Amino acid sequence: MGSDRQPAGLLDTLKMERVRTILTHTYPYPHEHSRHAIIAVAVGCLFFISSDNMHTLIEKLDNNIKWWSMYACLLGFFYFFSSPFIGKTIKPSYSNFSRWYIAWILVAALYHLPSFQSMGVDLRMNLSLFLTIYVSSILFLLVFHIIFLGLWYIGLVSRVAGKRPEILTILQNCAVLSIACCVFYSHCGNRAMLRKRPPERKISNWFPFFKKEERNTLLAKFLRMNELKDEVCSSWFAPVGSASDYPLLSKWVLYGELACNGSCPASSDEISPIYSLWATFIGLYIANYVVERSTGWALTHPLSVEEHEKSKKKQMKPDFLDMVPWYSGTSADLFKTVFDLLVSVTVFVGRFDMRMMQAAMSKVHDGAQGDLLYDHLSGKEDLWFDFMADTGDGGNSSYAVARLLAQPSLQLHKGDSECTLQRGDLLLVGGDLAYPNPSAFTYERRLFCPFEYALQPPPWYKKEHIAANKPELPAQVSELKQYDGPQCFVIPGNHDWFDGLQTFMRYICHKSWLGGWFMPQKKSYFALQLPQGWWVFGLDLALHCDIDVYQFKFFSQLIKEKVGESDSVIIMTHEPNWLLDWYWNDISGKNVSHLICDYLRGRCKLRIAGDLHHYMRHSYVPLEGPSHVQQNDGPVHVPHLLVNGCGGAFLHPTHVFRNFNKLHGTTYECKAAYPSFEDSSRIALGNILKFRKKNWQFDFIGGIIYFILVFSNFPQCKLGHILQDDSFSGHLRSFFGTVWNAFLYVVEQSYVSLAGSVLLLITAICFVPSKVSRKKQLIIGILHVLAHLAAALILMLLLELGLETCIQHKLLATSGYHSLYQWYRSVESEHFPDPTGLRARMEQWTFGLYPACIKYLMSAFDIPEVMAVTRSNICKKGMASLSRGGAVIYYASVFLYFWVFSTPVVSLVFGSYLYICINWLHIHFDEAFSSLRIANYKAFTRFHITCDGDLEVFTLAVDKVPKEWRLDPDWDEEGKQPQQLSHHRNYPSKWSAAAGHQDPVNTVRIVDHFVIKGKDQSDPVSCDGSVSR
Repeated sequence: MGSDRQPAGLLDTLKMERVRTILTHTYPYPHEHSRHAIIAVAVGCLFFISSDNMHTLIEKLDNNIKWWSMYACLLGFFYFFSSPFIGKTIKPSYSNFSRWYIAWILVAALYHLPSFQSMGVDLRMNLSLFLTIYVSSILFLLVFHIIFLGLWYIGLVSRVAGKRPEILTILQNCAVLSIACCVFYSHCGNRAMLRKRPPERKISNWFPFFKKEERNTLLAKFLRMNELKDEVCSSWFAPVGSASDYPLLSKWVLYGELACNGSCPASSDEISPIYSLWATFIGLYIANYVVERSTGWALTHPLSVEEHEKSKKKQMKPDFLDMVPWYSGTSADLFKTVFDLLVSVTVFVGRFDMRMMQAAMSKVHDGAQGDLLYDHLSGKEDLWFDFMADTGDGGNSSYAVARLLAQPSLQLHKGDSECTLQRGDLLLVGGDLAYPNPSAFTYERRLFCPFEYALQPPPWYKKEHIAANKPELPAQVSELKQYDGPQCFVIPGNHDWFDGLQTFMRYICHKSWLGGWFMPQKKSYFALQLPQGWWVFGLDLALHCDIDVYQFKFFSQLIKEKVGESDSVIIMTHEPNWLLDWYWNDISGKNVSHLICDYLRGRCKLRIAGDLHHYMRHSYVPLEGPSHVQQNDGPVHVPHLLVNGCGGAFLHPTHVFRNFNKLHGTTYECKAAYPSFEDSSRIALGNILKFRKKNWQFDFIGGIIYFILVFSNFPQCKLGHILQDDSFSGHLRSFFGTVWNAFLYVVEQSYVSLAGSVLLLITAICFVPSKVSRKKQLIIGILHVLAHLAAALILMLLLELGLETCIQHKLLATSGYHSLYQWYRSVESEHFPDPTGLRARMEQWTFGLYPACIKYLMSAFDIPEVMAVTRSNICKKGMASLSRGGAVIYYASVFLYFWVFSTPVVSLVFGSYLYICINWLHIHFDEAFSSLRIANYKAFTRFHITCDGDLEVFTLAVDKVPKEWRLDPDWDEEGKQPQQLSHHRNYPSKWSAAAGHQDPVNTVRIVDHFVIKGKDQSDPVSCDGSVSR
């Protein structure tokens, strides 16, 4: 933000920049000044409120039960609305918007209610005073900064002064300054001199410790802090003097009111203490700013260069993206995802297939397609390789898995012993590389960024480089067999196909490095020949859930020509069609099944897939004993089925799939599930408790839907019968009777609300998965919509009852529009005398902008009054008497409050719907867990082909993913050579968990372990050490 211009001024010739120290913050005016001021103001508020109002609060509590109930209801809704934003900053700026929005309409509601006034706090005066001082402070400081920048431009101050101030910092300081002045006014007043001490307060007779004879107790002394407060007001904040003491400033000050009984002999010529306080704060700001910008020294403690560098490293954090907000109503990425999906299904499926183009462009060598078959690893004696899928969601979870994959080795406990698992020479990625849609941004930030932090690419790597002739090996390596670093092969998932595979081809098939993993792959499907007769077939199912005819031709020919009768094959696909077909009662992947059953004929020892973001393994277990009857109709085509989509995306449930047990006529048994079925069911409860906290961007949709559902019911003019009932049961009967009448009005007479209800009903019915029958879809959809409609009508009636109560007690609908500004102008001259006409001059010099800004700022806090006045006019004269502009203002005012009330409730109702569906009906497994955005429970599978030809399978998992990272000191201190590849380093990952005990390297554990026998061994499973959680 700073300017680069460097004028040759007087201070530049003195080289004043040499004395400038390094500041701890990058902001020209450090934020901790405001933070310290906020703390001081908060402490002052607590002191004054406790000293002034403790007695009054206790005395008035029993007389204001109705109003305290209204306060509890109002503050409860506002708390639940703002709860997702408490204690943290959410990007984008919706969080900050919500905080300001809540503060705005909450204050606008509170200052109309009577309880604060009965406690001695006049919110109208405080609010109007705050806005006046706030606008004045902003205008004054803007003029000051313009003058200061002008002095810098002509060279009268040092170069560092040319950095422009942060506008938000100025606004924040002005807000703190204004609050401090309002606190002082509320509890000390604007009296120039205290002519007479205020009368002693009454002591409540509620409790015995308030009696006179017991006032010496510690609690009584605390409750009588008002005496100390009076002393503070009369001594510390005493007036600085009269205008005659400062003749040059006599025309530029505001005056204080006299505190005297009856009429005063003359108007006060004493400077207002509030004005003195305001001028002191403004002076401190200007003094600190001038000194800081002129010399580089600030009120904060300066650091040396060495300390600054150490502090900078400690504060370094990775800029990871959060989990994708699938229920966001404001995310452009999600709307683009929906559009891309529609285009892909409409245009590409059945019409254009990138796999056909790849087959046409493939080169043929010796009858096998050289771009698809890789046999450079087959000569090894043994091999470690890894499998993961569904990464590229949250940065924390993706990096946690990538950090484990990058470690040279992992020390783990297996039972009572320890084992060491070497880093995989090969990494297989099972699709869905970035969410929610494939784009340059999502691939770079959600996929490449975490992997590059985990294992850095070579020094010569350039992000913009396109690999035209793969494999592009390092300079010292002549052929792929000689490369000793980790390699990576990837198949696309359904999310990668949303743009017709364009981004996948650009970033995977035409780039050589995924972090420190070398990518020789040229096409979206491939075959890998591994040691000891093992093979991996990576299939591309696209959006068809099946391979195309060209893939089938390639793999069938490969099986005939290359795969031996005793070889073992691992089939890798993105979708686990054995689980999804069972769940949806469907049949897909017919070409894949044909390839496995009729060509491989028992040589497929393992199928691995992702797509479902959990870990499950089903294994064939032969029945033993003479009393058992063989239940299988034919040979066992695939002994093991493994799903592991825990590479970084949100968690999926496991308990929904617990009843799967058969594929190709073979019976299977679930050997491991992560998380366990019990934990999976328990996690679903988060939809009720945490839906809005996890999906705060759903507010935009939910609030609008509820407002449309009750739009036609505003206003409710006949509510007196609810308030007139004597018993609580009578109130409830009248209340719910009115809700029923409102529902009948929606069905019989309304247009907007009925149309919204019908559209919501159609959407809800279509939202129910086709897994259930049409009849159940209809019933579930109707019950879902009725729950939302009932909640919306109840909220509407609560809002109308609040307005009706305030109108009956003449708290609203009494003053009309601009009521706060009109009231302030009526009392302004009394409390802030201006005999010299300072305010008139400010109005003249600002061409009327100063009073106009104050007027319309105050009008923004008159929303309840606008609602009440318009509502009363409609009830008396009918809706036809309202102009179009008046109708817009009325409904906009109602929406501002109804949105706050409705958003927590719509999230609660929808979250409860998802919980019931996932745990009782076993539907919506995707929708119910994507809403939770769970970054924990991450896993990958590590394979080891032994020298004996066996395949050891370890599934490693991390239960809790760290949220805070720091620069890894081991990585930072390890010596680096200029051309050294990162996989040769002992500590390859840049970031480690801020809390060492939470680092994935320290918390990773084995959740499943089994062995698949290789050649010439009849028993496919030698041991099973599965562990589930």
